[in-house]
Amino acid sequence: MDDKALAAIAFELYALPFEEFVAARTAAAKASAGSGKELPAAVKALPKPSVAAWAVNMLASHEPGVLAQLAELGQRMRGAQASLDAAALRELSRERRTLLGIAVATAGAVAERQGRTISATIAADVGRTLQAMTADEGATAAVQSGLLVQALSADGVDTVELDGAVALPGAVPAPERGARRPADQPRLKAVRETPRPVSPSALEKASAALAEAQAAEDESAGLAADRRRQLADTEAEVSDLTRETHELRDKLRAAEEQLDSARKSLGTAAAEARQAARAADKAKRSAMLAQERVLRLGNTRD
Repeated sequence: MDDKALAAIAFELYALPFEEFVAARTAAAKASAGSGKELPAAVKALPKPSVAAWAVNMLASHEPGVLAQLAELGQRMRGAQASLDAAALRELSRERRTLLGIAVATAGAVAERQGRTISATIAADVGRTLQAMTADEGATAAVQSGLLVQALSADGVDTVELDGAVALPGAVPAPERGARRPADQPRLKAVRETPRPVSPSALEKASAALAEAQAAEDESAGLAADRRRQLADTEAEVSDLTRETHELRDKLRAAEEQLDSARKSLGTAAAEARQAARAADKAKRSAMLAQERVLRLGNTRD
């Protein structure tokens, strides 16, 4: 099978608007039928991405600079982790929270331009995926490939599960730094960028662990505050829509009452119009009879 042809098709499919994926995949499979049976079957087997994965793929296609910033930040964070630089970790965690907020907002804007609005739940999945790429070199490569099919999450400092996360793992460029795992285990752990001349003391390790915990606490507090603001905004929107719905229902009831009244008036007017028409016909006939009588009487007198 032509792996390069499959990769080219995949890159095109995963850059499409979400609703177009299935039809485009079917069309691509049919178009590749002349290349044998393997390529069409492989194209048909390409999984449709989740909405969150698709939104991240849209960043890779339309705003790669946003992902590049996060990737560079991830390198610096892994370097600070390797050197046990507590102060740097705290500062980088704050910087990451800011960049993640910008990146998630950008993903939402790009998705909307591509015809789909993402919910707060999907936005949270996008945020977790982008955060995971800052902790793991393999996740960074997966996200930047634009071939994600499911959201990512980090369950620790350097652990991101990548099995089944990318449509074509073989099409994802290997990270520039860090040790590779076998092909069937694509997860890549964060590695030290520079070796330490001496082993850290227990106090240094404890200080670094404390810094990490504090940074994680700060980041979680920031995310919680963001979620509270989102909740307040959503509650306000629901309240406004509820009030508007009640107003519209009141207007609808009033309009229906006016319609019923107008229909009754129409019925009455129609009946009166028919009665008036009959009276007019009767009066017309009476006038014609009277005229004929006058003519007859005039002829008799002559």
